[in-house]
Amino acid sequence: MAAEPRRTESARPSESARLSESGFPIEPLYGPEALAGWDPDTRLGRPGEYPYTRGVYPTMYTGRPWTMRQYAGFGTAAESNARYRQLIAGGGTGLSVAFDLPTQMGYDSDAPLAAGEVGKVGVAVDSVEDMAVLLDGIPLGEVSTSMTINAPAALLLLLYQLVGEAQGVAPSALTGTVQNDVLKEYIARGTYIFPPQPSLRLAADVFRYCRAEIPRWNTISISGYHMAEAGADPAQEIAFTLANGIAYVRTALAAGMAVDDFAPRLSFFFVARTTLLEEVAKFRAARRIWAGIMRDEFGAKDPRSRMLRFHTQTAGVQLTAQQPEVNLVRVSVQALAAVFGGTQSLHTNSFDEAIALPTEKAARLALRTQQVLAHETDVTATVDPFAGSYAVESLTDRVEAAALALMARIEERGGAVAAIEQGFQKGEIERTAYRLQQETDSGERTVVGVNRFRLDEEEPYQPLRVDPAIERRQAERLARLRADRSSTAVTRALDALRRTAEGQENVLYPMKEALAARATVGEVCDALRGVWGTYVPVERF
Repeated sequence: MAAEPRRTESARPSESARLSESGFPIEPLYGPEALAGWDPDTRLGRPGEYPYTRGVYPTMYTGRPWTMRQYAGFGTAAESNARYRQLIAGGGTGLSVAFDLPTQMGYDSDAPLAAGEVGKVGVAVDSVEDMAVLLDGIPLGEVSTSMTINAPAALLLLLYQLVGEAQGVAPSALTGTVQNDVLKEYIARGTYIFPPQPSLRLAADVFRYCRAEIPRWNTISISGYHMAEAGADPAQEIAFTLANGIAYVRTALAAGMAVDDFAPRLSFFFVARTTLLEEVAKFRAARRIWAGIMRDEFGAKDPRSRMLRFHTQTAGVQLTAQQPEVNLVRVSVQALAAVFGGTQSLHTNSFDEAIALPTEKAARLALRTQQVLAHETDVTATVDPFAGSYAVESLTDRVEAAALALMARIEERGGAVAAIEQGFQKGEIERTAYRLQQETDSGERTVVGVNRFRLDEEEPYQPLRVDPAIERRQAERLARLRADRSSTAVTRALDALRRTAEGQENVLYPMKEALAARATVGEVCDALRGVWGTYVPVERF
């Protein structure tokens, strides 16, 4: 692990210093003394060069802006497809697919446990037929797609490949990212299926499969976003995310892969908060830490293996149902933080997401926010304008030091998986979330429209509602699918998948055969549950 940076600022904060989100002081004034002994050649380098503090590409946005993705998905595949087409027609340059909870948990829409959740927080995808409807009319050889799916990530990736092949698009032409980060599910979100070890095996199988079959696909998006939404501060966000990244790298190496065969396709996913300066520092620190880990611990030679490339989403947890239009301002500031921090792609939340699923107008405004930043401001005119800033470089060192200290504590516990099983990351996040809530409740932390600058009466707002009949229609689609397909072919394919899961071969090949035979997402996951079991967290009191 990279060495802890030299602490150059005064050990004793001034009385007027404010505490950052990560808990260290932000001084009202920084000067040369804040960077005494600081070497820009080793701490900064040039953009596109180790340690990538200034960005992973030499020209960054001066050649073209970041990829503008809008995270969307709700109701049926047809409804989500219509929204995707609107976003592309409106200038979006990449898709970002949200799946409903049953799909994320590996259940079909007609499963008893799916009742009441079908199509609610994302789109329901039960089979290759649903995926074909979802992507109808979208040229998969030209559009980059990100899919926020974890435990059943391999299944959704294979469904995407099958639809691409049906469109006549070679797998080698497909580009995008599958989240595939189950470790953070044990920490923050809870949409896990299998225990950690088979889940890690499945992630490594995706690495190997994509190298052979879909070489331009990003095989994992190691995510700090959801931990931040659960309450993690910036230092915790990058520490826990990079620790999970180390676990995935070690798993792939243990499976016999060479680091430079898979590391160039690793990607990351972070939040952007309204605390712009610390967020910029966070992104810079994360790049520097990861570059050192990949070079020094894992011996990566390919420069791409040392690059921390990441997607950013603005902070949904900071949006408010009170005076929702104010969220437009919050999202703009958060988007600026991501851009100044050097993100590769960005989703800007819609202003109404604290109330319900975004309306079409709100989703369009969110995309327009990015387009204004890219085309009407000068933030794309020069690379890393904060380089050398006394304040930002000092903050970068502080975030880096705090993150490395947390990562060392995880290593002391045996690594990310062992620390998860001990409840370490979850406990740290919960303590931080509790502290932030106390500060908000007491008024120490201002939230405009919530604990200050409130209105006596909120203006009415009509949110988007999901049709409850979707669940019934999805169940009807599943019944027709099962009646029309060859049950013999499905049974044979699922049996082959179980046999592979019991051994050591890559499960994605028989999994693809099962999905091509029109096995459902739930049926494939149930087959794996029968071999690997399900994860039951240990309650600690």
